[in-house]
Amino acid sequence: MSLDNEPVYTGGCQCGAVRFRVEGALGEPSICHCRMCQKAFGSFFAPLASVRGAKLRWTRGEPKRFRSSDHVQRGFCAECGTPLTYEAPDGVALAIGAFDKPEEVAPRLQWGIEAKLPYVDTLGNLPARATMDDVAHADYLASLISNQHPDHDTDQWPRENAK
Repeated sequence: MSLDNEPVYTGGCQCGAVRFRVEGALGEPSICHCRMCQKAFGSFFAPLASVRGAKLRWTRGEPKRFRSSDHVQRGFCAECGTPLTYEAPDGVALAIGAFDKPEEVAPRLQWGIEAKLPYVDTLGNLPARATMDDVAHADYLASLISNQHPDHDTDQWPRENAK
C-alpha cells in the first residue's frame, strides 16, 4: 500500500526489460474471448485489468506497441514478447498475468463471448497434476535455472551470472 492507503500493484514482462507500477484502484478485471485478443495473447482469452483512474508508471523500459485495429494498440515486451497492454481511447488495461501478484486481480466479467472457444468452460474438469508429478522428467525439471524475472522489483536485471 502507498502512504495514502491507495493500493499499489507492480509487475512486468517475463524477461524483466519492462516493469510497471500502478498506484490506485484497478477497474473491473475481465477476460476477453474475442479473436483479436486470442491472437494477441496466443491463448484462449485475454485477462485484463483497467488502470483507468489509477496512476500507471513504467519503471523499467516501456512496451513496444502494435496497432491491432484503428482504435487499439497492444503493448508487449520487444525482448521476450510478453503481452502487457490493451490501449484504447478510453484507457489502458494491463495483462493480469503480468502483475507480480496476479492472484490479487481476479476477473469478474467476460467479454467477446461470441468467440469463446467451445472447451474453455470445461478446462477445470481436465486431470490436473503438479509440475514435479512428471516423474520421467523430474531430474530435468529440477535442474532448470530460470531466467525469468522474479515477481518483485529489482535494482538490476538480468542478474549478472545469467547467460
